[in-house]
Amino acid sequence: QVQLVESGGGLVQTGDSLRLSCAASGGTFSPRVVGWFRRAPGKEREFVAANSNRWSDGSPYYADSVKGRFTISRDNAKNTVYLQMNSLKPEDTAVYYCAAATGYVSWIGMSVPAQYNYWGQGTQVTVSS
Repeated sequence: QVQLVESGGGLVQTGDSLRLSCAASGGTFSPRVVGWFRRAPGKEREFVAANSNRWSDGSPYYADSVKGRFTISRDNAKNTVYLQMNSLKPEDTAVYYCAAATGYVSWIGMSVPAQYNYWGQGTQVTVSS
């Protein structure tokens, strides 16, 4: 059974950077789409970024709130997905989850949690002002 494990979260100050990692264990894993979501205290889970391994899918995609500051990437050889977060703001404080979809996901669907069939346990990111 494939498991996704996030790491790299922590407490940082406004303007700092962090790189989150999401490693897949349990065998070779090459999902079509990988994504990052986050849940802030008292809020719904929200889409952050997604990346497909098919150029025809037209990704990566980013939420407007992180566009230009966050970058999603993947290393298929290491079964790992990354989220580079720069210029962090207090409103980026949340638990960050990685997710993977093994089937086809439309570009609209990449921001929809229900389209993903594998999830990590989350890593906390706290940005102080």
